[in-house]
Amino acid sequence: MKTSGSRRSIRLADQILRELATMLVEEVQDPRLELVSLTGCKLNADISIALVSFSVGGGAERRAQALEGLNKAKGFLRSGLARRLNMRSLPELRFAHDDFLEDMVYAKPSRQDS
Repeated sequence: MKTSGSRRSIRLADQILRELATMLVEEVQDPRLELVSLTGCKLNADISIALVSFSVGGGAERRAQALEGLNKAKGFLRSGLARRLNMRSLPELRFAHDDFLEDMVYAKPSRQDS
């Protein structure tokens, strides 16, 4: 996915991320989405797709459950965004696990021999 680097798309991605995070905390009742943190949002060049990154503690099974829960709540989240944002057309939401934090925490440190 070719991302857009314009100020408008970055600002919109930040706003989408904030609103989605608020909805996850306040409105979504799915137990699979407890302790899910949204870590980033990127819009493609024509602002038709929003790739939302998330992280969650636990193993691969917990990640799969969280992804399934997010995909199940996709329509609810998108309609909530439509109510909160004043846009002509809303981007399609896609979710992907962000393993950056896990790589930083659990990565083995490189040893340099002197």
